[in-house]
Amino acid sequence: MKNWNSEQEARERIKALVSEYYHDFKEKKDPFKEGDRISYASRVFDENEMCALTDAMLDFWLTTGRFADEFEKKFARWIGVKYAHLVNSGSSANLIAFMVLTSPELGDRQIKRGDEVITVACGFPTTVTPILQYGAVPVFVDVTVPQYNIDTKKLEEALSDKTKAVMIAHTLGNPFDLKCVKEFCEKHNLWLVEDNCDALGSKYTIDGVTKFTGTWGDIGTSSFYPPHHMTMGEGGCVYTDNPLLHKLILSFRDWGRDCVCPSGMDNLCKHRFDGQHGQLPQGYDHKYVYSHFGYNLKVTDMQAAIGCEQLKKFPSFIERRKHNWQRLREALLCVEDKLILPEKCENSDPSWFGFLISVREGCGLNRNDITRYIEDKNIQTRLLFSGNLIKHPCFDQIRDTDAYRVSGSLEVTDYIMNNTFWVGVYPGMTDEMIDYMANVIIEAVS
Repeated sequence: MKNWNSEQEARERIKALVSEYYHDFKEKKDPFKEGDRISYASRVFDENEMCALTDAMLDFWLTTGRFADEFEKKFARWIGVKYAHLVNSGSSANLIAFMVLTSPELGDRQIKRGDEVITVACGFPTTVTPILQYGAVPVFVDVTVPQYNIDTKKLEEALSDKTKAVMIAHTLGNPFDLKCVKEFCEKHNLWLVEDNCDALGSKYTIDGVTKFTGTWGDIGTSSFYPPHHMTMGEGGCVYTDNPLLHKLILSFRDWGRDCVCPSGMDNLCKHRFDGQHGQLPQGYDHKYVYSHFGYNLKVTDMQAAIGCEQLKKFPSFIERRKHNWQRLREALLCVEDKLILPEKCENSDPSWFGFLISVREGCGLNRNDITRYIEDKNIQTRLLFSGNLIKHPCFDQIRDTDAYRVSGSLEVTDYIMNNTFWVGVYPGMTDEMIDYMANVIIEAVS
C-alpha cells in the first residue's frame, strides 16, 4: 500500500532509512586497540555518500549523467582548470592522457610510433603501459632518495631528437621538481603529462605562484580507487586548460567519435546531417563519425554521486594526511641511523598518500625481515609499486630490445626495489594508530 505522496517524498524516506542503516551497521564505533588491523589505506565515508549513491540508483540512469556533470564542474573549479572529464579509473585516465597526444590534429607535436617519452621505471606500471602499447618508446631515467622522484639532473642526457613528451607521476603525494621539469619541457617543446593519481591535493610553487599538482603540465590525471585520496570505488579524471586537448579527451573517452554532443543529446551543433567527413557520404550522421580509435571509458553516475560527497570532505582529508605523516616522521627520528625517512620536494606542500621508508645500506637490516615483523603485528605494508618495472615478467619478451631505452643507470631505482617499503597515513587513521605503527617499526629495527 502506497504510503507517500510523491517520488521526492519516497526518495527522502528511502535515504533516511539508508542513513539509519549506516549509523547502525557501517559506522565505526569501537576505539582502536593495539593489535587491531591497520590498513595502508581505506575508504573514509559516512551516510552522505551512501545516500548520494542511493539517489543515483533511484534515477537508474546508470551511465554518465547529472552527478558526473556536477562533479566535473566542481572538481575543475576546485583544482583550478578549465576542463575536467571523468573516466572509469586512474589507469584509463593515463591511457587517455597519452592517447590524445597521438592525435593527428596536433600536427608536428603528434606522438608517433617510435617517438620517445621520458619517464621512470620506479613507479606504477600504468604510467608507462600506454606508451608501450601504442608503440612509442619509454626512456627510463633514475630517481632520487629520499624524494623518490625523477632525478632532474639526468633529463638532458635522456633527450634525443625523437623525444616528444615527459610522462611521470608525483610519488605518493610528493611532487617531483616541477620547476625543473617544466622548464625542460618548455625549452624542448615537449608535452608534460602529470600522473597525479597519488598526489591529489598536493601543491607546488613556481616564481611565487602556487597551484595544485596536475595543473602545471599540459594534462593531469587522478584516480578515485578506494585507497586513494578520495574515492568513487573505481573512477578517475583527466584535466587540462588546453581547448584542443579537452576536445580530444572527450573523443578518445567516448568511442573515438567526432561528435561532442553529450550522451543522450542530439544535434546540439545543428550540423548533424550536413557535414563531409573522411570518405563517408555527404551528410553521414555525425554521431557515428569516428575521428580516432577510441574507447568507452566513461564513469557511471552512481560512482560520480559518491565523488560529489567525497569532494566536500576532501580539504579535511588533505589536512589529516599531512598531520599523520608529520606525526609518524617525528616518532621515527630516533631510528634515522637505520632508516632513511622521506623528505618533501623543495617548493612543495604535499598531500601525502603514504610514508616511504628505506633501509640504510650497511646497517645490517633486511627490508623483508622488517616488513614481515610489521605485518605480523597486523600493520599493512606496501612496496613502492613495481620497484624497477623493467625487471618484471611483463618485460620478458621485450627486454633488451628497442621497445624501450634506459638513459644512464637505474642504480637508485634498484636500491629502492630492494630496500624500500611504505605504510599508510590515510585520513581514517587516529593518533593512537599512528603511534602504535611507529612503535612497531621501531621495534622491528631495534
